[in-house]
Amino acid sequence: MKVALVTGSSSGFGRACAQSMAERGLRVYGTSRHAPPPGKPAEERKPSLISMDVRDESSVRSAVEFVLEQEGRIDVLINNAGFGIMGSIEETSEPEALGQFETNFFGVHRVCRHVLPVMRRRRDGLVINIGSIAGRFSLPFEGFYAASKHALAALTESMRMELTPFGIRVTLVEPGDFRTEFTAHRELAAAANADSPYASRLRSALDIARQDERQGADPRLLAQLVIGLLDRRRVDPRYLVGPRSQTLLTRLRWIIPDGWFERLLMSHYRV
Repeated sequence: MKVALVTGSSSGFGRACAQSMAERGLRVYGTSRHAPPPGKPAEERKPSLISMDVRDESSVRSAVEFVLEQEGRIDVLINNAGFGIMGSIEETSEPEALGQFETNFFGVHRVCRHVLPVMRRRRDGLVINIGSIAGRFSLPFEGFYAASKHALAALTESMRMELTPFGIRVTLVEPGDFRTEFTAHRELAAAANADSPYASRLRSALDIARQDERQGADPRLLAQLVIGLLDRRRVDPRYLVGPRSQTLLTRLRWIIPDGWFERLLMSHYRV
């Protein structure tokens, strides 16, 4: 019976993936910053929620050690924990920008550093990093979020090449807009207030982003993709998933001139 570890599984993609894998028969451990330690062993067809803060090295170590004490192995790792911050580049402070990367990028690195040795010794494993369509092109007023997802894409590419000889499969899943709690949990830069010279354009971009997300796809669509990857001997470097209009837009990125694509995005977000 395979064992899976899913970060950020208290809601959204993480919860959908954890539940779907548990129903498939995997022993699943989901993580949340708000779960009380020490946690409980996974049950049949029901994931266990354990405490982990991907920003904290000792928290990551403790969570991985708990899973290994219970199961002795980790076969599937889904790095899903993340959030978005919105604001102009100029008005996003250094601590805010660092906080974005601490979770979305370095959080993935911390978890991988503790799980990969387990997989490498077994010469088997699957790592799925949850990126974003914003990892393919940047969006107005979401520069640091997009930067963190671009960085995650680069990290994933290197991991694939480094880990292939050890039988570990690595891929990046890049969702477009989905109906998840991401919308409610999005943070705004502290300086993004009514006095900001960017205020009206930021508000327009934020309203459009919220509308697109509320009309987005069901998280179970992404979970279905993940389930389909579990038993594949080979996985592609990247998988796009989400509303058809957005997956088509992503492919247009490499067809039309950069300036045209930029104007298309600015028109959509009314900035």
